[in-house]
Amino acid sequence: MKVSMNIPRFIASGFGSGLIVMQGAGTVGTAFALIAGAFLWWVSPLLLGIAALAACLGGWWAVRACGALNDPGWVVIDEFAGMWITMLALPLHPTTTALALAFLIFRVLDITKLGPIGWADRKKDAMGVMGDDILAGIAGAMILVFIRLAAPHLLG
Repeated sequence: MKVSMNIPRFIASGFGSGLIVMQGAGTVGTAFALIAGAFLWWVSPLLLGIAALAACLGGWWAVRACGALNDPGWVVIDEFAGMWITMLALPLHPTTTALALAFLIFRVLDITKLGPIGWADRKKDAMGVMGDDILAGIAGAMILVFIRLAAPHLLG
């Protein structure tokens, strides 16, 4: 897929990661977000929180600026925002299992689009493009908090 590149498209495409594959760009974008998020978390959980907020606000701006209001597959900044929000619920020293579980929980919520996640997805504007993944990220974080309380040994 040929997408002319400018700053809004670069941001909306998850810094180019959404342009790597035609099918499964959301999963690829989420994997890139997981790797980047793990590094940010390792540097400082606060830095991951700042990055999540920046992805939410910058993603909303970028989606609007490049007119990607119908959520084309190459737009994956929303996956970055949602994955990073989910990761905020990880313990201070997450295991590889914890990171994999965060990825899996977020992807299942993002793909199934249950409840308010699906409602947000049906809005055909920048808030809809970003909103479903932000809600999936919040739900994923809530699930991780529950797991941390019920079985803390699973996450680190």
